Amino acid sequence: MQNSRAPDPVMSSVDNALALLQLVGQRNAVRVAGAAEELGVARSTAHRLLATLKARGFVAQDRPNGTYRPGPALYEIALAAIGRTDIRRVVVPALEALSVSTRETASLLFLEGNQVRFIDCVESPRSVRVGSRTGVVLPAHCTAGGKAILAALPEADLLRRYPDKQLETRTPNSIATWDALREELAGIRESGYALNIGEGESGISAVGVAVPDLIGVPLAGIAVAIPTSRMATAAEGDEIAPLLARAQDEITQRLREVF
Repeated sequence: MQNSRAPDPVMSSVDNALALLQLVGQRNAVRVAGAAEELGVARSTAHRLLATLKARGFVAQDRPNGTYRPGPALYEIALAAIGRTDIRRVVVPALEALSVSTRETASLLFLEGNQVRFIDCVESPRSVRVGSRTGVVLPAHCTAGGKAILAALPEADLLRRYPDKQLETRTPNSIATWDALREELAGIRESGYALNIGEGESGISAVGVAVPDLIGVPLAGIAVAIPTSRMATAAEGDEIAPLLARAQDEITQRLREVF
């Protein structure tokens, strides 16, 4: 990686920081030693730059002394650059197909802090259905799509969003403790999808997956919302999960083509 640095110390520091961001974006995982070698600086300098970028949210670590990965600030800048309208243009065809294949309501949602906002929706054709979720804001840990996004976040970003580890409970089924949430997220990472049976709103169940960007950072979530009368158990949700995985793959492929 070539890095042309100006002799001015301030400009040199800025140039190194920008080069470091490029390196993290290209490799998706960087250690202090590797960063120092690529930049041609001392390890102490590389560590200081990474610590500053971490404090600003541009990089994150899964654990202390671990590798540095793209942080939430980079993700937020990317969203602003490409625009949510463009993301909707990429995702909505998959939502439409998902609604047809499941005959249920399919939604696109974004993480905002530790909440999710439903951005777009394709309603089920059934007379008894979950209505449009567009504009609804709910705690992320109470929704299937939100939990899927949380499970895909680096540990440092997850903790940043829950500094006091306190969880809002909306129904008797809501996850109420930090330990219970951590256990649930571990299961989601293993299965690749999240379930919600009346956790955000009584009478509504859902299955959700995260939609990663081109470097693996969760860009958004998609979910299928179902009346609990048709999805009262996890096993019923498990049957729908492969359809969401197919939509997830389709969206990822479209993102590659567009961006």
